Amino acid sequence: MVQSLWESSKAAELNGGLSELVYRSNLIGTDRRVCNFGGGNTSTKTMEKDFRGRDVEVMYVKGSGSDLATMKAGNFTGLRMDDIRPLFERGEMSDEDMVAYLANCMIDAKHPRASIETLLHAFLPFKHVDHTHPDAIISLACADNGRQLAEEIFGNRFVWVPYVRPGFTLSKMIAEGVLNNPNAELVIMEKHGLVTWGETSEAAYAQTIRIINEAEAFIEARVNEAKLFGGARYESLPADVRKSIVAAVMPTVRGAVSDVKKMILSFDDADDVLSFVNGSDSAALSQVGAACPDHLVHTKVVPLFIDWAPNADDVEGLKAKLAEGIASYKEQYSQYFERNKHEGDVMFEAAPRVILIPGIGMINTGKSWAMSQVSGALYHRAIAVMRGATALGNFVSLSENESYNVEYWPLELYKLSLAPAEAEFSRKVAFITGGAGGIGSETARRLVSDGAHVVLADLNLEGAQKVAGEINEKYGENRAIAVKMDVTSEEQVAAAYAETAIAYGGVDIIVNNAGLATSSPFDQTSLKEWNLNMNVLGTGYFLVAREAFKLMKTQGIGGNMVFIGSKNSVYAGKNASAYSAAKALEAHLARCIAAEGGEFGIRVNTVLPDAILQGSAIWNGSWRNERAAAYGIEPDQLEEYYRKRTTLLVNIYPRDIAEGIAFFASSKADKTTGCMLTIDGGVPAAFTR
Repeated sequence: MVQSLWESSKAAELNGGLSELVYRSNLIGTDRRVCNFGGGNTSTKTMEKDFRGRDVEVMYVKGSGSDLATMKAGNFTGLRMDDIRPLFERGEMSDEDMVAYLANCMIDAKHPRASIETLLHAFLPFKHVDHTHPDAIISLACADNGRQLAEEIFGNRFVWVPYVRPGFTLSKMIAEGVLNNPNAELVIMEKHGLVTWGETSEAAYAQTIRIINEAEAFIEARVNEAKLFGGARYESLPADVRKSIVAAVMPTVRGAVSDVKKMILSFDDADDVLSFVNGSDSAALSQVGAACPDHLVHTKVVPLFIDWAPNADDVEGLKAKLAEGIASYKEQYSQYFERNKHEGDVMFEAAPRVILIPGIGMINTGKSWAMSQVSGALYHRAIAVMRGATALGNFVSLSENESYNVEYWPLELYKLSLAPAEAEFSRKVAFITGGAGGIGSETARRLVSDGAHVVLADLNLEGAQKVAGEINEKYGENRAIAVKMDVTSEEQVAAAYAETAIAYGGVDIIVNNAGLATSSPFDQTSLKEWNLNMNVLGTGYFLVAREAFKLMKTQGIGGNMVFIGSKNSVYAGKNASAYSAAKALEAHLARCIAAEGGEFGIRVNTVLPDAILQGSAIWNGSWRNERAAAYGIEPDQLEEYYRKRTTLLVNIYPRDIAEGIAFFASSKADKTTGCMLTIDGGVPAAFTR
């Protein structure tokens, strides 16, 4: 049952009016069983002073493009009720005319555009109105016998409104239905949602919760778990097997759905998802249509349901079915677009947003991890609605044409236009070795600031987690993850990429940066020291690049590798033969991979830094003392020594290297591969030639 989250002590601290509306809205949006992400709307009517000091009645209503769970006062629009009320006398009004009219009713031109359902709130004669999408109510609204069952639950206390797309006509139908029924306590909008109200904000919220729970109790009394979704056809594979299979198939899926624009993926095997994908009727149920109009933009009309019998030994068969299924889905979506398009419509990406796999779970796609989560969250709600609707009767949805008209509705497209513009590394995943260090962490921050998702791979897991936490706090949940990895371990490298595939679907950018450094005269260089440099800087770079190369080939959408070499890649460093030889190996390995990667759209370039002392674990160890001894100076004199030997008389910092990496990984370097970029302030001995 849905619980009331209202806290009287918190509400008492508010000033009423708009502040109380924000509080109520956040409570409603917090529980997605009550209201979808980005959907629903709330309002309050109150008195305000206008710019001339006159008392005017103002309605605050949710602004377009915001989400009830997180919206603040600035996300609401204030409108003069005296200007809106005369609209009730009109017989009809187009969306365009209504939007233009409401713009003239705003008390502040800086407020966001009012919700398309503004008139729904304005025409109802109540101070506080909520429109929500509760699972239980939509289960009724999407059951073929929903209206009859609503009579059993609510008697004469409800108004049933046939499906009409939001706007003037629906708003007037709702108001007339309520005005004609003095017993009305709620409105059920067919295939859409719920409207409730109250004389106080607390009363309106309490009414919403009470009505939802009445419907939920009725439904739960009729649910037979053993027969849900036609009863179980398959059993879920064990959790570790599911994870292993998903890691193996995600790059195939990512490549297949990223033919127009790259997509970020996420995986979900929650209990309700597994119950649905394993159901005997679920393949057919999933194709009936969207459970709510608000779902369409993020989930499309239907998901892709893969016809695969769960089998841990048939991963290749699943890959083939996924590739075939995604190709077929895109073709069918293109046909759907052609059948229903209007002049000027531009087709969205045709790839599925929701992919259902028996025994495994659900894969979601989006332009970011956060948006893939929105698709997934909305399909959780769709599953809940289908669960309820099929327990009551038969699940029904919108017609194909109406689904299209909602998906490509100009007012929905306007909401999408409010999203921030995509940046250089939007939709891309960067895998950074040595992610906890100075160059690695600075590179992560640089790429994330321009839209990337990043994986910080490091032996120092705690340090990598700290960097990831700082990034996520600033840029949002799961923009960065940390994985523990020893670059010299073939198993750990493969496991880190598997974790990356599960987290985001694949990888686009590899920053081969993990390193160490040792110094000793050549005749005092031990085999142990030599092997240490070769293992970390040679074998480690090879393993990280090889596994990335395989993954990028599987995706089939190109990729970028940036190796972090050194001045010593081209300059024979004094008392550093093992380190210099390994760094030369890196630079040439990068060129070799570039030569093979071109046909697959995989670019490989190298940045050659020098003397990056800031934030470096290497320079905080024995290497500083060893290099100072090699130059006959004190360790604390190194920064100045290195500055003075550059032609530009500058020190080099991690952010300087991060900029070079960002350049090579960006579209600005689309036609550059096999290149070396020196970022060392100009050390003549290391000029490439």
